[in-house]
Amino acid sequence: MAKARPIRVLVADDHDMLREGLASFLRAYADLQRVGEAATGGDAVRLCRELRPDVVLMDLMMPEMDGVEAIRIIHQQWPEIRLIALSSFGEEKMVKAALKAGATSYLLKNIPAARLAEAIRASQHGLPILSPEITSSLSEPVDPPALLPGNELTSREREVLTLMAAGLANAMIARKLFISVNTVKNHVSSILAKMGVSSRTEAVSRTLQPDRK
Repeated sequence: MAKARPIRVLVADDHDMLREGLASFLRAYADLQRVGEAATGGDAVRLCRELRPDVVLMDLMMPEMDGVEAIRIIHQQWPEIRLIALSSFGEEKMVKAALKAGATSYLLKNIPAARLAEAIRASQHGLPILSPEITSSLSEPVDPPALLPGNELTSREREVLTLMAAGLANAMIARKLFISVNTVKNHVSSILAKMGVSSRTEAVSRTLQPDRK
């Protein structure tokens, strides 16, 4: 059986030490490969053109071209590239700007290494992930998702959808909400039916990035 190729990752951040730290982190995982580093948003766009990475870890506060604009350009030109906003800031306005521009996920820089590796793998498969601190700080649990006519999510379903967006599995959602796993499964099924989607990945994607087609 042929060995799967590593996920090719581009690191974009204007701080040398952080880029070096992320490079060291990537070397610790056999299925992740650093293919380049960028110190500005413009460099990130150029390297995406040259290297076509699978995933980009994008800082948002960079000189010349900020991360949100770089995300927008990369997503428009190479939509197959997954973009993870990796920031020190979790303000709602910044989170929504990055997701609207085309980021697959939004993570804070204090994320544990193992969790970041999981997020890169999830983003490679198109699964949106938010840091739990971000979902808890939003003024609304999540943006109102596109629902089929005549259907509304209950307050509990919105809580479940928020935790789905944070990347939590059913068992973890059950523990956080003090309900059974079977109840969580029922809520997820109801959410999918009301949104008219076939998977939780599609439901989360539409919720975090409502302006995308």
